[in-house]
Amino acid sequence: MPEKFAFRMNLNPGQAAEYKRRHDEIWPELAALLRGAGISDYSIWLDEETHHLFAILTRADDHGMEALPANAVVRRWWDAMADIMETLPDNAPVQVPLAKMFHLQ
Repeated sequence: MPEKFAFRMNLNPGQAAEYKRRHDEIWPELAALLRGAGISDYSIWLDEETHHLFAILTRADDHGMEALPANAVVRRWWDAMADIMETLPDNAPVQVPLAKMFHLQ
């Protein structure tokens, strides 16, 4: 059964419009890669007070998310986004997994 997966990232102050612009123009090859890894219904929300980005997605039972960091397209995306958000030394976004506390269906 598909599961919801949520995590938090940190946007640099003053970069909300640029972050949205870049995602409005997401590379087709990146979108295809995410779908191919079993990811669907993926959205990212911004808390404008804290600059926290809240992401939630649905992933298939047989998802391939663990392989994404090694993909050249993902690496290029991370490099392209590194100037506007908190990243690790390899430009991967700092991601904090979130624990589900409640769900109303």
